[in-house]
Amino acid sequence: MKHIINRKIRIAVIGCGRISLSHFESIEKHKDKIELVSVCDTNKDLLSIHVKKYRVKGYLNLIEMVEKESLDLVAICTPHGIHAHQTEICAKYGINVMTEKPMATSWHDALNMVKKCSEFGVKLFVVKQNRKNPTLQLLKRAIEENRFGKIHMVHINVFWTRPQSYYDQDEWRGTWEFDGGAFMNQASHYVDLLTWLIGPVDKVQAMMSTNLNIEVEDTGVINIKWRNGTLGSMSVTMLTYPKNLEGSITILGERGSVRIGGVAVNEIQHWEFDEPKDYDSQINNISYQTSSIYGFGHPLYYNNVIEVLQGKSYPETDGREGLKSLEVIIAAYLSARSGNIVSLPLDY
Repeated sequence: MKHIINRKIRIAVIGCGRISLSHFESIEKHKDKIELVSVCDTNKDLLSIHVKKYRVKGYLNLIEMVEKESLDLVAICTPHGIHAHQTEICAKYGINVMTEKPMATSWHDALNMVKKCSEFGVKLFVVKQNRKNPTLQLLKRAIEENRFGKIHMVHINVFWTRPQSYYDQDEWRGTWEFDGGAFMNQASHYVDLLTWLIGPVDKVQAMMSTNLNIEVEDTGVINIKWRNGTLGSMSVTMLTYPKNLEGSITILGERGSVRIGGVAVNEIQHWEFDEPKDYDSQINNISYQTSSIYGFGHPLYYNNVIEVLQGKSYPETDGREGLKSLEVIIAAYLSARSGNIVSLPLDY
């Protein structure tokens, strides 16, 4: 990959749905280093709106766009099941890829994304913007400083609301092929916390249910054992009445206990260790109010992507890092279907 040093990074956004707004806002915040060149969407009306709003070229066909435009990077914000195919197209044209979560809906597709980007010498970034939340950054610091000692127990709750009307917006929503269920789609950032904060997972045992008129699960639980001996669990539902209630993580260790809650891990609700640190006084200031489950980490994530492409840094969440949480989700699906405990790693 050639580093981009003396000019702005040329980016295109593929897919103009709800999450794309976070990308357009991030591009605007980094406009001194990155330039929006074009947008692509199969919906003519939606494409027209974004072409006029951002005053860029619009394309209904991805291949036409990558052939006509000189691009350094694409941001893929399309239905999850087509990320892999679109990534391969862009990689063949020598374009770096930043894809929204989940990176794919199948293990084979995700592995192929990593292989193709490596084969064609381009970078693959998988967006994990929640890692940039100040609450989770402080928690990560405490873990890295071994303030918990041995971590005994971890529990995550994702109690959100996605009514039938949400899934009825688009034909791809709630399908196995293009969307994935509550763990794959809505809660995937929380599954990412399992590996990012605690480490490699050894085995999982899961049960899931579908209550709405969709193919995939809207409710489920996972029991987890990590390689370091920690035990934990995760409870997820999209059926909370009447609105999003909680996105939380609780960590219990031999020398510390922490709970970060709120609607999207935005409030430090309990923070207690045997030995205080100077930054413990920051916990009230670091907590923040939000009604958005996306958080505010996209611009910070873009900063890392830009620095990588400029040759100033290393990727914080590349394709291989993205595989870690997807592997846990796929293992959970295998467990729920078979009734068995599934060990990791999966067969590559």
